[in-house]
Amino acid sequence: MPDKVQLRVPKQGYRLFRGKTWGVFVEGIWHNNPIFGMMLGLCSTLAVTNLMLNALVMSLSVTVVLVANSAIIAAMRNIIPERVRMITYMLIVSTLVITVDMALKIKLPTISGALGPYVALIITNCIIMGRAEAFAVNNTVAVSVADSLGVGAGYTFSLMTLSFFREILGFGTMFGFKVLPDAVSPIQLLASPPGAFFALGVFILVVNTVKERQNKEAEACSSTS
Repeated sequence: MPDKVQLRVPKQGYRLFRGKTWGVFVEGIWHNNPIFGMMLGLCSTLAVTNLMLNALVMSLSVTVVLVANSAIIAAMRNIIPERVRMITYMLIVSTLVITVDMALKIKLPTISGALGPYVALIITNCIIMGRAEAFAVNNTVAVSVADSLGVGAGYTFSLMTLSFFREILGFGTMFGFKVLPDAVSPIQLLASPPGAFFALGVFILVVNTVKERQNKEAEACSSTS
């Protein structure tokens, strides 16, 4: 079993930092954001962010699977044979996703139908397998859960931000309720698949610009100190 990875904990800007788990959680939201940072899971992001309700359900589904999967793998990391590691991961993820998919079909059939195959495709989501292989297999349950919660929160933030602007500007609604006056015409492009690419590209540009500025400020502070 490889040694535990060195956790990159932010040194500045987080006054609430009180330990390793909190630092890992914060990293998942911003620096390791799966959409705007690592650019993983983009297919489902483009597909479900036309409506905020769909984005919220998809975000919660991915977060539940991500947290449960990371906790199970972290707890079993010392007993899973190396040669069947990936197969074991797939079995665990498949079981969790099937459970979530069945729960949505029973409790929220309309939303489940709107999401179509994308809930079932969480099985192949790079975010789930990536955090399991890169983090959960090398760390304790508590730290792995903190990491998956942070990444899940970052994923939720990304989807909800995109869907907020796409639904309001593309349909004139928020969670299905009309918010724009009749005099304002919706921008139908943002409700279409090409509009999803455009909106995602704009947000990635903005986030990367902010990160680059923060890095330059941090380097300037370290050089003057």
